Amino acid sequence: MIAMPHLRLPAVLDNLEKLISFISECAGKQGYSPAELRRIELAVEEVLVNICRYAYPAGTGDIEVNCKVGSDSSLIEIIDTGIPFDCSTETCPDIEANVCDRKLGGLGIFLVHKMVDKVAYRREGNKNILTLLYKPRGKC
Repeated sequence: MIAMPHLRLPAVLDNLEKLISFISECAGKQGYSPAELRRIELAVEEVLVNICRYAYPAGTGDIEVNCKVGSDSSLIEIIDTGIPFDCSTETCPDIEANVCDRKLGGLGIFLVHKMVDKVAYRREGNKNILTLLYKPRGKC
């Protein structure tokens, strides 16, 4: 994988568009179709919104994004220093259950797992590091 520049911004919803544009630009260098880029953007938007809303309940912090492009895949690292949260081990919501009977939350993380090829989480010191691996799927 070839390392690409990274971006670090305060974890606020006002920075969402800048962060997603940065990731989309990096992935665009991979030659993904517009449909594939939208899939990547949707997955990272879900992760970024969750960080902005929940990672820093007692204050503010940053989001750092690193993009790495390989010959057959893209790797996106999303790093924050908020409360630990491993979305890679979250249980899937019961999408077959009646809407009224479903537990609130979890559907966004479920969709992230469906839209990317691999989701990995690790905690290093005070950092949450979420890695999303995406491989081209052709026309969507």
